[in-house]
Order: sequence, then C-alpha cells, then structure tokens
Amino acid sequence: MSSTEQFKQAVGVSTVLAQIAGHASHTAFSIPGPIEVSDEVLFANAHPSMSHVSPDFIPVFGDCIRMMRQPFLIAGSGTLGWDQVASNLVEPGENALVLHSGYFGDSFADCLETYGANVDQLKAEIGAAVSQEAVADALKKKKYKLLTFTHVDTSTAVLSDAKAIVETVRRVSPETLVALDGVCSVASEEIHMDQWDVDVIIAASQKGLGTPPGLSILVASTRAIKVFNSRKSRPTSYYSSWKKWLPIMKAYESGKPSYFATPPVNLIYAFHASLLAITKSAPSLAERYELHREASRRIKTAAKDLGLKQLPLDPAFAATGMTALWYPDGLGAGDILPRLAKKGIIAAGGLHAETKDKYFRIGHMGITAVEKTRGDVDTVIKALKETLAEAAAEK
Repeated sequence: MSSTEQFKQAVGVSTVLAQIAGHASHTAFSIPGPIEVSDEVLFANAHPSMSHVSPDFIPVFGDCIRMMRQPFLIAGSGTLGWDQVASNLVEPGENALVLHSGYFGDSFADCLETYGANVDQLKAEIGAAVSQEAVADALKKKKYKLLTFTHVDTSTAVLSDAKAIVETVRRVSPETLVALDGVCSVASEEIHMDQWDVDVIIAASQKGLGTPPGLSILVASTRAIKVFNSRKSRPTSYYSSWKKWLPIMKAYESGKPSYFATPPVNLIYAFHASLLAITKSAPSLAERYELHREASRRIKTAAKDLGLKQLPLDPAFAATGMTALWYPDGLGAGDILPRLAKKGIIAAGGLHAETKDKYFRIGHMGITAVEKTRGDVDTVIKALKETLAEAAAEK
C-alpha cells in the first residue's frame, strides 16, 4: 500500500468526503492559471510531511522524472524556467532572439539580458504571432545562440506555431537552440518535442499539468545538454545551475536520494498524482488534447454568438486552453468580472500593457476541459450569457 493510500485510511472516510464536498462548492477558477485541480491531487498534496530522502518519497520523485522524460523539477514558479535557460545555455555576450506575441516575450527578454545576453526581439502586432518570414530574415542577418518563443502567451491567448518555428530555425540556422515557453501550453496544446526537434520546453505545475503552483518544470534535449556541457564559463546562476541539478535528477531517477536544495515534497506528491492521470489513465493524452479543443470550441462559439470578439486576430492562432475576449462596446471590467464572480466564475482581466483595460481572459484547461461531468464549461457559458445580459440591461 502506498503512503498516500495509508494517509487516506488514516484520516478516515468522513474527513475525505468532507474535503471533497468543500472542494466542490468553492468558487471556480476560470483563469488561465492557476487552474482547478482534481480531488486526487488535493489529497496527494495533503500528504503528511515527509523527508526528501525518505524511502517512501524517492520512488515518487523518480516516477515523476521518468513520466516527464528526464526533466528538471525544481521548487519555483514558471519564471524559474527562464532563469535556467538564460543562465545555463547562453553565456554573457552571446546573442538571443525572442519572438514576442505578448507580455511574456518582454519578460523572457529581460531575464536573458539580466544574465548578460545580447537580446533582439521580433514583435508581432497585438493578437498576432511573429511570421516565419520575419524569423528567417532575422536569422540570416545575425548569428543567434538561442531563439525563444512563448507557445501560448497568457496575456493575449495567441498560440504560436511551434512546429513551423523550429522548421524555420533548422533550415536557416540549424545550430541555434530553440526554447519553447510552454507554461500556458503544456498538457493543453499538442506538443511533440522530439518530432519537432525542440531543444527546451519550460512548464509550470499550475496550468495544464493540473497541480498547485510552486514547481518549475523544464525538459532539455540532448543537444541542449551538450551545449551546456561545452560552456566556456560557469553558469551565471547558483540556484538554477544545471551543474547542481543534473546529479540530483539522475540520482532520484535511479532510485537514490541526493541533495542540493530541498524539493517541494508535498507538491511532488501532488504532481505525481496528476501525471498518473495524464499519462497512465483514461482519457489518453491524444483524447485529452481533443477534449481541450472541444471545450475551447464551445466557449469561443458561445462568445461569438454573444457578439464578443477574440483578441487573437486569426482563429488559427488562438489558444486551446484559454480564451481572450474584448469587452463589448460601453462595458468594462467593472461591468463583467464582478458579475461573473457572483455567479461562481473567477475570470482574469487583461494583462498586455497596451490593452489591459479592454479585454478579459477565461481559462479552460485541465479537469475543466477533461472532466465533462463537472459541467465547468456549461457553467462558464451560462454565467457569461447572464452577465452580458445584466450588464447591458443596466447600461
């Protein structure tokens, strides 16, 4: 019997059922992260305090590493992924190219510059992704060690064409590393790291991976690790250094404890529960992607029927796990968001600096999309219809 199962028995069935009831009645998170998490994940997160070198914990951490295919799993937010890329793969004075489709392009660029990189940005207009022609032209003009892009920019709900971007890089500048910021796309948007030849994928626990915030997740290709190992200078971060973390991940994967900094033990238990559901249970991963697409279509269609326009300019570049919508003429955040909240739906306001007061964002990833019996999508659509009708009537 696993330690999690022992914990469930210890707390008693009545306590477990009470926790489930409390979870079911809370106000629903319909923001693009943190998202709703399953009761199984909540139970795992409530595991009794455990040493990170305990014989019970070692196989749990090792399973997470194997299910994620040898990642770096480190305590921290998704932002820590930027620090890992900037401090381990780019040496001071080297060139990096950032594709900008929203707020988080600026942030990644700032992080790279903090660690000494020379950064150029290709900025798309609001609601669009950078074109492949622009990428190719930039790569022809200058030698770049690294190209980064945000797969889904949470500020705009713009989905960049990851496969096409990597194809362009490999055709024009094959030695340039490609880092995909997948914090708002992993497990909700289809990604094929090996097939597309992506070098780095950054993720975080609190979005499509369906776990509470606090775990930075990064997967690096063999090419990226070789580039790291051939550095001429030491990594420019202490905590983010792969020299520190590679031995830790390898040790736990092989079933042995190791120590550099204490991992978030309870969060690892929660992540383990979520990974089991995503990789080992029904629906399959392919079916999960289709369920996300279905939920996205339903919400976007309902919004269109209500006269709302999406921020992404082209439906082909609209994210699957979230939707960004312009406020109707004459209405604003104060008319929409509080009313949604009263109906049990917490949505997010705008984030892009140039337009943040003109639109709002709805998240529909993880169990909201996958577990139809929850009725989350129906609840969002119903609340949106009622909110718009009430706001328009009052005006």
